[in-house]
Amino acid sequence: MPRHRREVAARVAESLYETEAALDAALAKASAFLGMMPVARQDARLSACTGQEAIDHAAAAIARLSEARRELVAAHQALAEVQKSIGLGEVAFGSFIDKPEWPSKKSMLRVVENRAA
Repeated sequence: MPRHRREVAARVAESLYETEAALDAALAKASAFLGMMPVARQDARLSACTGQEAIDHAAAAIARLSEARRELVAAHQALAEVQKSIGLGEVAFGSFIDKPEWPSKKSMLRVVENRAA
């Protein structure tokens, strides 16, 4: 495989990973925003009706971000097919982002014996 194609593929992969991270961050931030609105309303001792329209709009925005993430995942899968079709196969482009180990590390939970009180 020509070196130039590998370099181009690496740029595409890096941009994809950055876009995925940005979208995940936006989804997390928007979710936190939505979650804090009812708490803020309660803290301010306002009626349950207060701010409902804003909550609805924020929830709709989160749904759209989720749809965008789904499409980006599909784009990632399509690019994996392109990777194979141009002969790159399984190529590591470097560690653009830190990914968690899979399967994740050993669980902190453990089984304990039942004891009668």
